[in-house]
Amino acid sequence: MTGASSGIGAAYARRLAARGWDTVLVARRAQRLDDLARRLREEGTGTRVETLVADLSDPADLARVADRAAGDDIGFLLNNAGINGYGPFADLDPALLRKVLDVNVLAVTVLARSAVAAMRERGRGTLVNVASQLAFAGSLPPGPLPERAVYGGTKGYVVTFTRTLAAELAGTPLHVQVLCPGLTATEFHRSRGEEPVEGREQQVHEDGGMPVHQVVDASLAALDTGDVVCVPGLRDTTPVDRLTEAERTLREAARRGTP
Repeated sequence: MTGASSGIGAAYARRLAARGWDTVLVARRAQRLDDLARRLREEGTGTRVETLVADLSDPADLARVADRAAGDDIGFLLNNAGINGYGPFADLDPALLRKVLDVNVLAVTVLARSAVAAMRERGRGTLVNVASQLAFAGSLPPGPLPERAVYGGTKGYVVTFTRTLAAELAGTPLHVQVLCPGLTATEFHRSRGEEPVEGREQQVHEDGGMPVHQVVDASLAALDTGDVVCVPGLRDTTPVDRLTEAERTLREAARRGTP
């Protein structure tokens, strides 16, 4: 699982290890990964823990992780790594924008490709791509939402990519989900992504949010029920159904030739 050094990734790792899964932890911060691996081993689950230190915006690191994701022992891929690059679009460093795209779009796609191809060969597997509720916030103004043109766009890609892939794989033994948390009590907002948050202890940004264990609970419950789109805190799936219907209406408009 990527982005495993803190937040949702670390919480998901602990939950899967408690269920008896061996885990491969991927992140930029070696000390954080080592600390988490040690805790998982000390908790006595009897599972194996492997760590891969990698920056998924680096092509060589991405290729190395993609090779591991294609391994015949990978039955669950959590594509959780992400950076935000928040700020006024015209003022952001182009290098940071490129990094947001590399991590949030390219890495998600490449790792999913590696894992899904191997899972399809074995006839089983689960893919969870982590997006954001900001994927659905395109026209809403900043304040209290962040300035997020690129980040929101990348997470919109993750939602559409995952939903379309799930439709393509319908009828196969593979399980595909896009997890769309809202504000979550992690350290995500303490950095725009140029560099990871410093320190070995996990932190929480000042805005707070939903506890990470509840986000993981929601994701696992949605996997049990086969829901492709998981929005933690959304109890009624009617809005998701309406989104699908709106998409159908938009696609059919061209066929009717209505100007």
